[in-house]
Amino acid sequence: MTPPLLTPDLLLRAYAAGIFPMSESRSSPSLHWIDPHWRGVVPLDGFHISRSLARRLRRADYTIRCDADFTGTVAGCAGREETWINDTLFGLYLDLHGMGFAHSLEVWEDGVLTGGVFGIALRGAFFGESMFSRQRDASKIALAYLVDRLREGGFRLFDTQFISAHLQSLGAEEISRAAYRRRLENALAVEADFFRLKGQPPPQEVIQRNTQTS
Repeated sequence: MTPPLLTPDLLLRAYAAGIFPMSESRSSPSLHWIDPHWRGVVPLDGFHISRSLARRLRRADYTIRCDADFTGTVAGCAGREETWINDTLFGLYLDLHGMGFAHSLEVWEDGVLTGGVFGIALRGAFFGESMFSRQRDASKIALAYLVDRLREGGFRLFDTQFISAHLQSLGAEEISRAAYRRRLENALAVEADFFRLKGQPPPQEVIQRNTQTS
């Protein structure tokens, strides 16, 4: 089913109802509503930091920024050979960012954007859209800091839409549509703040907070 002319407000209502749009490819002009039978989520109290990732985090040869280059982050996610982010969705994400709903968490090394993740924050739910990595482990670093930020900000749900082996290795799980709708309803009933956590916490704090809650 092709969505009607999408607006940022309609897109937010769709997320609140548990559905989201995707395109078949970068060049496809059409969008389709997606309502998976099984949904990928990252439990905010169950993100898995492996020993190798912990070592990588402790090296701290990177800088974490939020919304410093939202456009560049979306472009990085859409820059792979196959993508579901067409021009329409790209524009909508920029609109939602301007409205304060869409955010990026970025990994910078030597002044260069090397990885990141972006998504939509709606009350206590964060809908992760996509991530990218130009350096080894950059997307894992971004996810570790994002989960920490969401947990500290009072979020209840981190929706990844689908699950992959990469996400599963970090603690993501699949839940049924019915279970997802219940979690979504609970998340939308609370307020959360993406920027409650100020600045970039030291890596050891991120690791310790995850260890205490996992």
